[in-house]
Amino acid sequence: MIKPILLSCALLATASHAQRIVCDETCKLEFQTPIGEKDPFIAPISGEVRYAVVSPVGRGTVDMIDMAPRLKTLEGKTIAVVGGSFMASVTHPEIKKLILEKYPTAKVLVLDEVGSAGVYPAPGITRRKKDEFQRRLRELGVDAVISGNCGCGLCTPKEVGSCIAAEYIGVPSVAIAAPGFVKEVCYTAVNNGVPAPRVAEYPGAFTAHTREELIRNTREILWPRIEAALTAPVTSEEIEVNIRRDRGDVRDDVFYGTLRAVNDYFRDMKWSDGLPIVPPVYEAVAEFLKYTDQEWDETVAVLPVAHRDTKVWHVAVNGVMAGCRPEYMPLLIAMTKALGAPEFRRTLASTHGWIPYSWFNGPVTRQLGISSGQGEISEDANMMLGRFMGLALMNLAGYYVGDNRMATFGYPQSWCLAEDDKACVEIGWQPYHVSQGYGLDENTVTVSSALMWGNNMAPSTTDPQRIMELMAWDMADRCQFALGSGRQYTNRTVLMTAPVARNLAASYKSLASLEADLIRCARRPLKERVFANYYANPGSNPAEKHPINHWRGHISRTENAENTPPPVWYDSDMETMMTIPTVKEGMTAFLVTGDDSRNKIQIMPGGGCATVRIELPRQWNALTGALGYNPIEDYYITVSYTHLTLP
Repeated sequence: MIKPILLSCALLATASHAQRIVCDETCKLEFQTPIGEKDPFIAPISGEVRYAVVSPVGRGTVDMIDMAPRLKTLEGKTIAVVGGSFMASVTHPEIKKLILEKYPTAKVLVLDEVGSAGVYPAPGITRRKKDEFQRRLRELGVDAVISGNCGCGLCTPKEVGSCIAAEYIGVPSVAIAAPGFVKEVCYTAVNNGVPAPRVAEYPGAFTAHTREELIRNTREILWPRIEAALTAPVTSEEIEVNIRRDRGDVRDDVFYGTLRAVNDYFRDMKWSDGLPIVPPVYEAVAEFLKYTDQEWDETVAVLPVAHRDTKVWHVAVNGVMAGCRPEYMPLLIAMTKALGAPEFRRTLASTHGWIPYSWFNGPVTRQLGISSGQGEISEDANMMLGRFMGLALMNLAGYYVGDNRMATFGYPQSWCLAEDDKACVEIGWQPYHVSQGYGLDENTVTVSSALMWGNNMAPSTTDPQRIMELMAWDMADRCQFALGSGRQYTNRTVLMTAPVARNLAASYKSLASLEADLIRCARRPLKERVFANYYANPGSNPAEKHPINHWRGHISRTENAENTPPPVWYDSDMETMMTIPTVKEGMTAFLVTGDDSRNKIQIMPGGGCATVRIELPRQWNALTGALGYNPIEDYYITVSYTHLTLP
């Protein structure tokens, strides 16, 4: 394997890729040297190698709108106070009262009268809720919109959506946000074309304040900020901050400097994850382009949330930065396409730290040495692909910690694994990609997100029934958020090693039959569910509106509580108890993977999955053969599809 070493003269600091020159024998653009050998060059005058690097960031596709003029006064105006998140049941009535106290001729409409827009849709997407909200604003003659409360990573885009929708039809708006979510309000609005969003900052965490504190802070601090946001004119300085300046060829060099300087620059630009990167020089990126039949300037995807036009070029740049090998390029393109799937990305802004990850299926996984065995996510190839995912989320999709990825305690690095397709076939189960309609020897990548990692269970029994019951217990405990305080059902990925899978397969001839028993057994006592959802509700405090016995009735009705025998793992003399189901059909991915010398199961609650086919170039065998790989056909699994148990 070789690495490119870039030597360049000072003229390259401003040169584009098409203008590069060789000034003398000591300033050649690139040498090819075996890794581990001394680089055979004489360094430039500074004594250090310097790199001319390109940008990893796709370009925005949303044009900025003209800001709606602010109001001169709220007197006689119709004001919509909308949104229902984070103690809005306390703050919003108080805001209405304050408006009418100071402006008696104003008219205040609330959520039930106007509705809300929800998350503002991506370009080209029609969303009825947004359209209906705009129609109501026009119909009711609304002059300004106040929306809130923005107190978490997922509710913020939802509440800001009403402000964005209002600004698009010329209605000034302001979003109410806790301090840690002001940047997310602004980032979300700017990504959707509103250049100077207005925010009224609430002093603290909404749900950590008493009713009295909420009212006092609304009157003394929040209200003056709301009033100013709706009446102070938008300045040219506000708009100038967010004007895009991405011009020229995307392949142009954007920086020239030493390895340390390049890394410092990329960190300052928020183009790296803080760890050292491989400098994305033009020649290294061009090497990746050899492993795809797509043109360098072909659009792979326009990725939310920043709605950036991601070219094949940008995928390659981020692959270089992550340390990937050029032959991974088809995998990187497929992963990039998958990142745009709504079912995958819906949770990424949450304060609950959903960690993106991916898994691979198919012969290319085995050909390129992506591990499905012991320690898989820590193997070289897996780590490179995992790091690419993290960089792609930043540079291609536009997710940034503190701007719109809001995990309270942060995120581990994204990881990557592979399913052991051969083990699945030997057991008689379908590999994951086959269950999704792909052929056994097709290549796929699936992206998902997890709320936890590493806490696995080791069955000490070989009895399939008992193993299933242990899994059901684990699933009932691992719902959405700690204590299962979030939604009743959550997506899960179940990792199991081949020895456990073989024991289960003695009774469960298909994963569908295993899932059916898990749905039946993975139940939770109603009392536990009510206690968790009432006192650890991830949004507002239900106690503001409902006593706990009323909440019990609500949960019982909406979550299909039934009188059932106690779960087998409960030490209870009761013949029956009220329980709720925690597993729903089609929301669990089962993978056979990991150390085949160990009996392990890991259940990860998390977000939805998105699977994309990996398209290999026509000359794949020739390209990889030159690198020493065997033909991909050597890695096919020769088995009749009738040998795989269908659902």
